[in-house]
Amino acid sequence: MRAVLVCLLFAIAALPGCKSEPSNAAGKTPDPTGGGDGDEGDQALFDRDRQPEMIIRALGLAPGKYVADIGAGTGLLTVHVARAVTPGGKVVATDIDGAVLEYLKARMVAAGFDHVVEGRVVQPTEPGLEPGRYDAILLAQVDHYFDDRTAWLKKAAPALKPGGKLAIANRAHHRAAAIAAAEAAGYTLVTEVADIPGQFVAVFEVKEGTP
Repeated sequence: MRAVLVCLLFAIAALPGCKSEPSNAAGKTPDPTGGGDGDEGDQALFDRDRQPEMIIRALGLAPGKYVADIGAGTGLLTVHVARAVTPGGKVVATDIDGAVLEYLKARMVAAGFDHVVEGRVVQPTEPGLEPGRYDAILLAQVDHYFDDRTAWLKKAAPALKPGGKLAIANRAHHRAAAIAAAEAAGYTLVTEVADIPGQFVAVFEVKEGTP
């Protein structure tokens, strides 16, 4: 499956841009509808493992919100974000691989959210987000691919609206490094979810007075 191959490439190159999405053991093309051949589809497996509703709740996503989903991959989480901000909201789904975003686009079309989600190819070291535009920036199982977490997070801060939130969701063994990088970049931890087995969700705001 292409998403798995992309993840392996990112792990080798230490670059951001791919979520750890469930693989298809047969190596088949991802099904954008989330279906499978008699087995659970990618979407069902993802939802069971990652429990995206907890991430949505932690960020307080609601209709009308403007959200960036960083390293969106094939859109297994993006579809939940799009649903949460509809109607009236917008999701910018970024990735360094345009081919992967084609799968994301197909998934959004199948789910009826293609008018809500914009796929955007970005450079590995650049958030690629407009300043002062976003209610929330979401990094789900992607920050450990950054060459320099702190530098990337500093660059992302200006994209948040006043009071905007940045969430890092990842496996538990990445927690200490993620929180240290966010604090070094000028963020304050405001809430944390530890109810997903083996994972964490940390929500930050930019410290007042941070450039």
